[in-house]
Amino acid sequence: MSARWRAATAALLIAAASAVVSIASNASAATGVPIVGVTSHRCLGVAGSSGTAGSTVQIRDCTAAANQAWQSTAAGELRLFDGTRCLDAVGHGTQSGTQVQIYTCRGGANQRWRISGSAIIGVESGLCLDTRGGAIANGTPANLQTCSGRGTQQWSVGSTDTQPPTPPSNPRVSNLTCNSVTFAWAAATDDVGVAYYDVYHDGQLMTSVSGATLSTGLTVTPGVTWGLYVNARDAAGNVSQASATVPITPPQCQADSQPPTAPTGLTASAAGTTVTLGWTASTDNVGVASYDVYRDGAKAATVKNAVTFTDSGLGAGTTYTYYVVARDAQGNASGPSGTVTVTTGAACTNPVCGVTQVTTELDLPWGLLTLPDGTVLYTRRDLFDIVHLDPATGTKTSIGTVPGVAGTDGEGGVLGIEIAPTFATDHWLYIFHTTTTDNRIVRMKVEDDRLVPSTEQVLLTGILRNKYHNGGRLRFGPDGKLYAATGDAQNGDNAQKTDGLNGKVLRINPDGTIPADNPFGNAVWSYGHRNPQGLAFDAQGRLWEQEFGNSVMDETNLIVRGGNYGWPACEGTTGSCATAGYLAPKATYPVAQGSCSGIAVVRGALYIACERGTRMYRTTITSNGSLTGQQQYFVGTYGRLRTIEPAPDGGLWLTTSNAGDKDSVPNNSNEKILHVALGG
Repeated sequence: MSARWRAATAALLIAAASAVVSIASNASAATGVPIVGVTSHRCLGVAGSSGTAGSTVQIRDCTAAANQAWQSTAAGELRLFDGTRCLDAVGHGTQSGTQVQIYTCRGGANQRWRISGSAIIGVESGLCLDTRGGAIANGTPANLQTCSGRGTQQWSVGSTDTQPPTPPSNPRVSNLTCNSVTFAWAAATDDVGVAYYDVYHDGQLMTSVSGATLSTGLTVTPGVTWGLYVNARDAAGNVSQASATVPITPPQCQADSQPPTAPTGLTASAAGTTVTLGWTASTDNVGVASYDVYRDGAKAATVKNAVTFTDSGLGAGTTYTYYVVARDAQGNASGPSGTVTVTTGAACTNPVCGVTQVTTELDLPWGLLTLPDGTVLYTRRDLFDIVHLDPATGTKTSIGTVPGVAGTDGEGGVLGIEIAPTFATDHWLYIFHTTTTDNRIVRMKVEDDRLVPSTEQVLLTGILRNKYHNGGRLRFGPDGKLYAATGDAQNGDNAQKTDGLNGKVLRINPDGTIPADNPFGNAVWSYGHRNPQGLAFDAQGRLWEQEFGNSVMDETNLIVRGGNYGWPACEGTTGSCATAGYLAPKATYPVAQGSCSGIAVVRGALYIACERGTRMYRTTITSNGSLTGQQQYFVGTYGRLRTIEPAPDGGLWLTTSNAGDKDSVPNNSNEKILHVALGG
């Protein structure tokens, strides 16, 4: 690309009703920047400088004229001619070979584009902008092709900016009502210019606004506490670290002091050591929000959006008494239902046979593993240390603090840990953690029940960090390689960059070197992930992955070498998931019933621990790699579930994550580590 086109030096905000934002600034009189083919060194533009809707888009020698001066919008459009025409996939085509044109801007999905690294990808089609036949001659029309990474699918957009903006400062709220709030912040700075601000709550993207906008109105949920924050993003796609978090709890929309009616018709039945309850719904002047289920006088679970409850893992041959209380959104409680008494079977005939609390923890237990002697190591995310736990006695000992760790005021800290099958002789402990600048994978020796910092080896650095979406799970495979799950660092474009480490499942040798059979010549094994946190191998050596969705679907994936799992164009089975080249999930879950973090495989069944969904899923893995027979356990019983790992007796270790998991404050939680006994 010629030097004059690399001279784009400042972002340009277009003051128009459509909030069009220039990708970067150009020295020419034309508003916008060139899009230059990396192979051809020619500019994308309109044939004959025509502004007529339906005109062909082609590559030609760069002239800095208006027909080659592109502008991008917060909606993902690429506009020409002062924003009156949009780059458009002809006929909403989603097949390789679909032609592109300029057309009147209408906001359709076929006029929305995602710039991912050096690729320009159609949001509707999932196809990459290319030239016909891969030609580079003057006048070659542009079209869409299956993304392959070839040279004619690589474009330089305006500048080679790689520096992210500074974090926005002074986040604040005003005008808080039961269903809305105004969120504002002070401007970030950037070497070229801030193009957009992305507003989140608790890791979920709410809205994006232009770089000229420093406040926005948001829709909120009455009575639900959220943490609001904002990231800055420049035109090249570089994303800042997040602002500080502003917590909000909107009031209810109307005063309510009237409790619901008491539930009626409570029934109970036992099957083995599992009890199933059912009752008739209560009524309320506003609405019933939840039911508290009491077992032998103590609250056993909170149930939402259901009038049934399954109580699993009870004692055999034991009599239990239950009653239920209804609550509305303002906490008004009904009187108790009638009681019901039930006796469990003489033996467990269920997949889940018993639950024992092993210990409690004031910090957040995140990573957990079983040592060869049957004892446990687990990380305390915000204290930055690792604890040795003897499950038989409950005795806990900190074996040391991991050096160089920094929190993210969100979901960073000491995350996953893992040992190789050779641990008994080599004593290496593998650790995934955040620092002030990045996420990294390190290893250090454990000698005489202590971490030995002087033995630390940094295996992999440069994994981008942010407040949320850090991933963090580690798992050794049957091939002797170390696999790691990394989040997209709150920038979906990272997930599609095969030359980057974020939004990926990574694979490295135990010493940190790159295996020769990795698909892209680096640590990347699969890509197109948002925030994966669960990794587990089944008996056939297949790798399963659990991934957080944004607001629609979580997904369980079967990972294959070089596979593209579609994020950010695709979430679960929504978006452009049917696009050729994207691998579909094996199972999906609504986010409200999911937000699942850890997974484990025991005797051919996959177990999944879910946070927002406050439940554990169990599903059977078939020989052909599908999932069947889904069951749910502990719905509302223990709250948010984070980590699940095989225990040496054929059961499971299970950890909770109920408080303090949205900040980096040590010891502000009250969590449990549980042992789950499994049936045959």
